[in-house]
Amino acid sequence: MDQIEKTPCVGCQGNATNNRLSHHDERTIKELVNRINRIEGQLRGIKGMIERHVYCDEILNQISSANAALHGVAKLLLEKHMKSCILEQLQEGDEQVIDEVLKTIFKMMR
Repeated sequence: MDQIEKTPCVGCQGNATNNRLSHHDERTIKELVNRINRIEGQLRGIKGMIERHVYCDEILNQISSANAALHGVAKLLLEKHMKSCILEQLQEGDEQVIDEVLKTIFKMMR
C-alpha cells in the first residue's frame, strides 16, 4: 500500500491560519508534477514560437493543447481532492466543505 504523505495542494492549503493539507500519495504527486513539467515545456515552446514569428494559427493550436493539458491536471487534482480531502472533511462532519468545493468547481467552469 502506498504511504500517505501530507503535502500542501492549492485546493487544500487554505489560508495562512488554516493548516489543511492534502493527502495525496507519492504516485499522484509525481503524476501531477510530471504533467506540470510538460506544460511548462509547452509554454516555453509557445514563447519561442512567438519570438520566432511563427504563424498565429500554429501558436493558437499550441495554446489550445496547453490549455487542454492544464485542464487535465485540474480534473485529476479535483478527483483526488474529492476522494481524499473532501471525503475526510465530510466524515468529520464538516459539511461547509461542500460549498467550498462547489465554489472551486464553478471557478473552473468559467
